[in-house]
Amino acid sequence: MAFRFRPVDASFYDLFAESAQHLVNGAELLAEMMAEGVDRKGVAQRMRDAEHAADETTHAIIRRVNSTFVTPFDREDIYDLASGLDDVMDDMDEAVDMILLYEVTQLPAGTSELVEVLQRCAELTSQAMPHLQAMKDLDDYWIEINRLENAGDKSYRRILAALFNGQYEPLEVIKLKDIVESLEGAIDAFETVANIVEQIAVKES
Repeated sequence: MAFRFRPVDASFYDLFAESAQHLVNGAELLAEMMAEGVDRKGVAQRMRDAEHAADETTHAIIRRVNSTFVTPFDREDIYDLASGLDDVMDDMDEAVDMILLYEVTQLPAGTSELVEVLQRCAELTSQAMPHLQAMKDLDDYWIEINRLENAGDKSYRRILAALFNGQYEPLEVIKLKDIVESLEGAIDAFETVANIVEQIAVKES
């Protein structure tokens, strides 16, 4: 049986945990943006700050990869995971930004369900990152993320059907569809992250 030894560089795991925590913060801000009577400009600014902080963590991971001779797992997988986490934050930031720029006063019924899915995905992803070091107890994570993504898809389709049932003005349909697609894109991005984690776990097992 082949024995592989790789020096443990805990900084990578810390950075991935930090990156996932940014997503928890982003999902919370997204939920706050949906609340009635909220200072949306203020929330959008905090989201921009959170997205910038997430970018800094992503850059720190890339710099670490480029300056480390032996990485805890394949460099390509580290790049993919860092990029996948960053994509989630970008999609959530986009949704918040569009709600502000489009001056949307009321989102369609069911949108809150997508945000709840995103919040749960963020929590699960944050909880999963520390397990990368031992590559154990990750199965439940990607299975649940897949289930949540399927639930999000169903909510997304119901919202689209409602948008095109004639009760909205055409311009409003375009605005709302853009926002909902960003939310659905963020959920898909969470599933991509889970798939990357699964691939890493299989390689390293």
